[in-house]
Amino acid sequence: MRLDDSAALDAALEAIRRDLADSYDEEVELGLEEERLDRLAADGAQPERLDRKVYFRELLRLQHELVRLQDWVQDRKLRVVVLFEGRDSAGKGGVIKRITQRLNPRVCRVAALPAPSERERTQWYFQRYVSHLPAGGEIVLFDRSWYNRAGVERVMGFCTEAEVEEFFRSVPEFERMLVRSGIVLLKYWFSITDAEQEFRFQMRIRDPLKQWKLSPMDVESRRRWEDYTRAKEDMLARTHIPEAPWRVVEAVDKRRARLNCISHLLGQIPYGSVEHPPVHLPARLRHADYVRGPVPAEMYVPDAY
Repeated sequence: MRLDDSAALDAALEAIRRDLADSYDEEVELGLEEERLDRLAADGAQPERLDRKVYFRELLRLQHELVRLQDWVQDRKLRVVVLFEGRDSAGKGGVIKRITQRLNPRVCRVAALPAPSERERTQWYFQRYVSHLPAGGEIVLFDRSWYNRAGVERVMGFCTEAEVEEFFRSVPEFERMLVRSGIVLLKYWFSITDAEQEFRFQMRIRDPLKQWKLSPMDVESRRRWEDYTRAKEDMLARTHIPEAPWRVVEAVDKRRARLNCISHLLGQIPYGSVEHPPVHLPARLRHADYVRGPVPAEMYVPDAY
Protein backbone atom coordinates (compact mmCIF):
# COMPACT_ATOMS: atom_id res chain seq x y z
CA MET A 1 0.00 0.00 0.00
CA ARG A 2 1.40 3.42 -0.99
CA LEU A 3 0.48 6.17 1.44
CA ASP A 4 0.93 8.82 -1.24
CA ASP A 5 -2.04 7.31 -3.02
CA SER A 6 -5.12 9.28 -1.93
CA ALA A 7 -7.46 6.29 -1.92
CA ALA A 8 -4.96 4.18 -0.01
CA LEU A 9 -4.45 6.97 2.53
CA ASP A 10 -8.21 7.27 3.06
CA ALA A 11 -8.44 3.51 3.55
CA ALA A 12 -5.58 3.57 6.05
CA LEU A 13 -7.19 6.39 8.05
CA GLU A 14 -10.50 4.55 8.13
CA ALA A 15 -8.73 1.41 9.35
CA ILE A 16 -7.09 3.46 12.11
CA ARG A 17 -10.45 4.94 13.13
CA ARG A 18 -12.02 1.48 13.29
CA ASP A 19 -9.15 0.13 15.37
CA LEU A 20 -9.39 3.00 17.85
CA ALA A 21 -13.16 2.54 18.10
CA ASP A 22 -12.71 -1.17 18.74
CA SER A 23 -10.15 -0.49 21.45
CA TYR A 24 -12.67 1.62 23.38
CA ASP A 25 -15.64 -0.68 22.87
CA GLU A 26 -15.09 -2.52 26.14
CA GLU A 27 -15.47 0.63 28.19
CA VAL A 28 -18.55 1.62 26.19
CA GLU A 29 -19.99 -1.86 26.82
CA LEU A 30 -19.43 -1.48 30.54
CA GLY A 31 -21.13 1.91 30.47
CA LEU A 32 -24.12 0.53 28.60
CA GLU A 33 -24.32 -2.35 31.06
CA GLU A 34 -24.64 0.12 33.93
CA GLU A 35 -27.38 1.97 32.12
CA ARG A 36 -29.19 -1.31 31.58
CA LEU A 37 -29.01 -2.01 35.31
CA ASP A 38 -30.34 1.44 36.06
CA ARG A 39 -33.35 0.78 33.85
CA LEU A 40 -34.13 -2.35 35.84
CA ALA A 41 -34.83 -0.19 38.87
CA ALA A 42 -38.59 0.15 39.07
CA ASP A 43 -38.58 2.91 41.66
CA GLY A 44 -36.43 4.59 44.23
CA ALA A 45 -34.69 7.87 43.46
CA GLN A 46 -30.93 7.59 43.09
CA PRO A 47 -28.42 10.40 43.65
CA GLU A 48 -27.54 12.41 40.57
CA ARG A 49 -24.75 10.65 38.73
CA LEU A 50 -21.72 12.09 37.04
CA ASP A 51 -22.41 12.99 33.41
CA ARG A 52 -21.51 10.07 31.16
CA LYS A 53 -19.46 12.14 28.70
CA VAL A 54 -17.49 13.76 31.52
CA TYR A 55 -16.94 10.34 33.07
CA PHE A 56 -15.58 8.74 29.91
CA ARG A 57 -13.36 11.71 29.10
CA GLU A 58 -11.83 11.73 32.56
CA LEU A 59 -11.55 7.95 32.74
CA LEU A 60 -9.60 7.77 29.48
CA ARG A 61 -7.32 10.59 30.66
CA LEU A 62 -6.66 8.80 33.95
CA GLN A 63 -6.11 5.49 32.19
CA HIS A 64 -3.48 7.19 30.04
CA GLU A 65 -1.76 8.28 33.25
CA LEU A 66 -2.01 4.73 34.60
CA VAL A 67 -0.09 3.53 31.54
CA ARG A 68 2.61 6.12 32.29
CA LEU A 69 2.67 4.97 35.92
CA GLN A 70 2.98 1.36 34.77
CA ASP A 71 5.98 2.26 32.62
CA TRP A 72 7.58 4.08 35.55
CA VAL A 73 7.01 1.17 37.95
CA GLN A 74 8.50 -1.24 35.45
CA ASP A 75 11.45 1.00 34.63
CA ARG A 76 12.32 1.78 38.27
CA LYS A 77 11.53 -1.76 39.50
CA LEU A 78 9.05 -0.46 42.05
CA ARG A 79 6.80 -2.79 44.02
CA VAL A 80 3.25 -1.55 44.51
CA VAL A 81 0.44 -3.16 46.53
CA VAL A 82 -3.07 -1.72 46.56
CA LEU A 83 -5.77 -3.13 48.85
CA PHE A 84 -9.45 -2.71 47.98
CA GLU A 85 -11.86 -3.35 50.83
CA GLY A 86 -15.52 -2.59 51.42
CA ARG A 87 -18.91 -4.16 51.86
CA ASP A 88 -20.35 -6.53 49.29
CA SER A 89 -21.44 -4.62 46.16
CA ALA A 90 -19.46 -1.51 47.19
CA GLY A 91 -17.79 -1.28 43.76
CA LYS A 92 -14.33 -2.70 44.40
CA GLY A 93 -14.42 -4.91 41.32
CA GLY A 94 -15.55 -2.04 39.12
CA VAL A 95 -12.61 0.21 39.93
CA ILE A 96 -10.16 -2.68 39.67
CA LYS A 97 -11.53 -3.47 36.22
CA ARG A 98 -11.01 0.15 35.09
CA ILE A 99 -7.48 0.26 36.50
CA THR A 100 -6.36 -2.93 34.78
CA GLN A 101 -8.32 -2.40 31.57
CA ARG A 102 -5.47 -0.87 29.56
CA LEU A 103 -2.49 -2.13 31.53
CA ASN A 104 -0.13 -5.02 30.88
CA PRO A 105 -1.33 -8.03 32.94
CA ARG A 106 2.31 -9.05 33.37
CA VAL A 107 2.93 -5.79 35.22
CA CYS A 108 -0.41 -5.16 36.93
CA ARG A 109 -2.24 -8.21 38.23
CA VAL A 110 -5.19 -8.88 40.52
CA ALA A 111 -5.08 -11.13 43.58
CA ALA A 112 -8.57 -12.30 44.55
CA LEU A 113 -8.03 -15.20 46.91
CA PRO A 114 -10.75 -17.79 47.58
CA ALA A 115 -11.58 -19.10 51.04
CA PRO A 116 -8.52 -20.71 52.65
CA SER A 117 -7.99 -24.43 52.26
CA GLU A 118 -7.68 -26.78 55.23
CA ARG A 119 -3.90 -26.60 54.90
CA GLU A 120 -3.88 -22.78 54.68
CA ARG A 121 -5.96 -22.55 57.85
CA THR A 122 -3.06 -24.12 59.75
CA GLN A 123 -0.48 -21.67 58.36
CA TRP A 124 0.61 -18.29 59.66
CA TYR A 125 -2.35 -16.11 58.79
CA PHE A 126 -0.47 -13.81 56.39
CA GLN A 127 1.38 -16.65 54.65
CA ARG A 128 -0.97 -17.16 51.72
CA TYR A 129 -1.01 -13.44 51.00
CA VAL A 130 2.77 -13.09 51.04
CA SER A 131 3.12 -15.37 48.02
CA HIS A 132 1.12 -12.86 45.97
CA LEU A 133 3.25 -9.82 46.82
CA PRO A 134 4.96 -8.14 43.86
CA ALA A 135 8.50 -8.46 42.61
CA GLY A 136 10.32 -5.42 41.22
CA GLY A 137 8.40 -3.76 38.40
CA GLU A 138 5.01 -5.15 39.42
CA ILE A 139 1.70 -3.81 40.75
CA VAL A 140 -0.64 -6.13 42.66
CA LEU A 141 -4.25 -5.16 43.32
CA PHE A 142 -5.85 -7.15 46.15
CA ASP A 143 -9.60 -7.58 45.64
CA ARG A 144 -10.08 -8.12 49.37
CA SER A 145 -7.00 -8.88 51.38
CA TRP A 146 -5.70 -9.97 54.76
CA TYR A 147 -8.37 -7.69 56.21
CA ASN A 148 -10.86 -10.52 55.67
CA ARG A 149 -10.00 -11.49 59.24
CA ALA A 150 -11.21 -8.15 60.59
CA GLY A 151 -14.38 -8.25 58.43
CA VAL A 152 -16.14 -11.30 57.07
CA GLU A 153 -14.25 -13.85 59.19
CA ARG A 154 -14.98 -11.95 62.37
CA VAL A 155 -18.63 -11.19 61.62
CA MET A 156 -19.45 -14.66 60.33
CA GLY A 157 -17.66 -16.43 63.17
CA PHE A 158 -14.98 -18.07 61.02
CA CYS A 159 -12.33 -17.14 63.58
CA THR A 160 -12.18 -16.58 67.31
CA GLU A 161 -11.96 -13.22 69.04
CA ALA A 162 -8.51 -14.24 70.23
CA GLU A 163 -7.47 -14.68 66.58
CA VAL A 164 -8.95 -11.27 65.75
CA GLU A 165 -6.96 -9.66 68.56
CA GLU A 166 -3.78 -11.37 67.37
CA PHE A 167 -4.50 -10.04 63.87
CA PHE A 168 -4.83 -6.49 65.18
CA ARG A 169 -1.53 -6.86 67.06
CA SER A 170 0.24 -8.30 64.01
CA VAL A 171 -1.09 -6.35 61.04
CA PRO A 172 0.50 -2.96 61.85
CA GLU A 173 3.91 -4.61 62.21
CA PHE A 174 3.33 -6.70 59.09
CA GLU A 175 2.50 -3.61 57.05
CA ARG A 176 5.37 -1.59 58.50
CA MET A 177 7.67 -4.43 57.49
CA LEU A 178 6.30 -4.33 53.93
CA VAL A 179 6.82 -0.58 53.73
CA ARG A 180 10.34 -0.80 55.20
CA SER A 181 11.20 -3.37 52.53
CA GLY A 182 10.37 -0.75 49.87
CA ILE A 183 6.82 -1.78 48.95
CA VAL A 184 4.40 1.06 48.22
CA LEU A 185 1.27 0.05 50.18
CA LEU A 186 -2.09 1.75 49.57
CA LYS A 187 -5.35 0.85 51.32
CA TYR A 188 -8.83 1.88 50.09
CA TRP A 189 -12.16 1.32 51.81
CA PHE A 190 -15.19 1.74 49.53
CA SER A 191 -18.07 3.19 51.51
CA ILE A 192 -21.75 2.90 50.56
CA THR A 193 -24.93 3.56 52.47
CA ASP A 194 -27.38 1.01 53.83
CA ALA A 195 -29.96 2.04 51.23
CA GLU A 196 -27.46 1.85 48.36
CA GLN A 197 -26.36 -1.67 49.25
CA GLU A 198 -29.98 -2.82 49.41
CA PHE A 199 -30.61 -1.22 46.01
CA ARG A 200 -27.60 -2.96 44.45
CA PHE A 201 -28.54 -6.31 45.94
CA GLN A 202 -32.06 -5.94 44.55
CA MET A 203 -30.57 -5.23 41.13
CA ARG A 204 -28.50 -8.39 41.33
CA ILE A 205 -31.55 -10.42 42.32
CA ARG A 206 -33.55 -9.09 39.37
CA ASP A 207 -30.80 -9.23 36.75
CA PRO A 208 -30.08 -12.74 35.38
CA LEU A 209 -26.64 -11.60 34.19
CA LYS A 210 -25.66 -10.50 37.68
CA GLN A 211 -27.32 -13.09 39.92
CA TRP A 212 -24.12 -15.13 40.11
CA LYS A 213 -22.56 -12.26 42.07
CA LEU A 214 -25.01 -12.73 44.94
CA SER A 215 -23.80 -15.61 47.11
CA PRO A 216 -25.47 -16.93 50.28
CA MET A 217 -22.69 -15.19 52.19
CA ASP A 218 -23.63 -11.87 50.57
CA VAL A 219 -27.27 -12.34 51.55
CA GLU A 220 -26.28 -13.07 55.14
CA SER A 221 -23.98 -10.04 55.19
CA ARG A 222 -26.97 -7.89 54.29
CA ARG A 223 -28.79 -9.08 57.41
CA ARG A 224 -25.73 -8.32 59.52
CA TRP A 225 -25.22 -4.74 58.32
CA GLU A 226 -24.74 -3.38 61.83
CA ASP A 227 -22.24 -6.11 62.76
CA TYR A 228 -20.21 -5.26 59.68
CA THR A 229 -20.38 -1.57 60.56
CA ARG A 230 -18.98 -2.19 64.04
CA ALA A 231 -16.27 -4.44 62.62
CA LYS A 232 -15.33 -1.86 59.98
CA GLU A 233 -15.11 0.97 62.51
CA ASP A 234 -12.90 -1.13 64.79
CA MET A 235 -10.69 -2.15 61.86
CA LEU A 236 -10.18 1.39 60.58
CA ALA A 237 -9.44 2.72 64.06
CA ARG A 238 -6.87 0.05 64.88
CA THR A 239 -5.07 -0.31 61.54
CA HIS A 240 -4.93 3.30 60.30
CA ILE A 241 -1.18 3.80 60.75
CA PRO A 242 1.09 6.56 59.39
CA GLU A 243 3.07 4.10 57.29
CA ALA A 244 -0.08 2.66 55.67
CA PRO A 245 -3.12 4.88 56.24
CA TRP A 246 -6.64 4.01 55.13
CA ARG A 247 -8.36 6.13 52.48
CA VAL A 248 -12.16 6.06 52.37
CA VAL A 249 -13.78 6.33 48.95
CA GLU A 250 -17.36 7.58 48.87
CA ALA A 251 -18.82 4.99 46.51
CA VAL A 252 -22.56 5.59 46.20
CA ASP A 253 -21.89 7.11 42.77
CA LYS A 254 -19.81 4.43 41.06
CA ARG A 255 -18.44 6.74 38.39
CA ARG A 256 -17.21 9.37 40.82
CA ALA A 257 -15.79 6.64 43.06
CA ARG A 258 -13.71 5.18 40.23
CA LEU A 259 -12.37 8.53 39.11
CA ASN A 260 -11.62 9.69 42.64
CA CYS A 261 -9.86 6.46 43.56
CA ILE A 262 -7.73 6.30 40.41
CA SER A 263 -6.85 9.98 40.69
CA HIS A 264 -5.79 9.54 44.31
CA LEU A 265 -3.76 6.42 43.51
CA LEU A 266 -1.86 8.28 40.79
CA GLY A 267 -1.05 11.03 43.27
CA GLN A 268 0.53 8.63 45.76
CA ILE A 269 3.41 7.50 43.54
CA PRO A 270 5.62 10.20 42.02
CA TYR A 271 6.24 9.17 38.44
CA GLY A 272 7.51 10.63 35.22
CA SER A 273 7.86 9.79 31.58
CA VAL A 274 9.99 6.85 30.53
CA GLU A 275 11.92 7.17 27.30
CA HIS A 276 11.29 4.29 24.94
CA PRO A 277 13.46 3.57 21.91
CA PRO A 278 11.60 4.17 18.66
CA VAL A 279 10.02 1.08 17.16
CA HIS A 280 10.67 0.43 13.49
CA LEU A 281 8.65 -2.24 11.76
CA PRO A 282 11.02 -4.30 9.61
CA ALA A 283 10.16 -5.33 6.10
CA ARG A 284 8.69 -8.82 5.93
CA LEU A 285 10.99 -11.48 4.57
CA ARG A 286 9.69 -12.98 1.37
CA HIS A 287 10.90 -16.21 -0.19
CA ALA A 288 10.17 -17.15 -3.76
CA ASP A 289 9.64 -20.81 -2.84
CA TYR A 290 7.05 -20.09 -0.11
CA VAL A 291 3.48 -21.07 -0.98
CA ARG A 292 0.75 -20.65 1.58
CA GLY A 293 -1.18 -23.87 2.08
CA PRO A 294 -4.98 -23.91 1.90
CA VAL A 295 -7.10 -24.09 5.08
CA PRO A 296 -9.86 -26.74 4.92
CA ALA A 297 -13.30 -25.16 4.87
CA GLU A 298 -14.51 -27.25 7.83
CA MET A 299 -11.86 -25.65 10.07
CA TYR A 300 -13.42 -22.17 9.80
CA VAL A 301 -15.80 -20.91 12.46
CA PRO A 302 -19.22 -20.42 10.81
CA ASP A 303 -20.23 -16.82 10.06
CA ALA A 304 -23.14 -16.56 12.49
CA TYR A 305 -23.07 -12.75 12.24
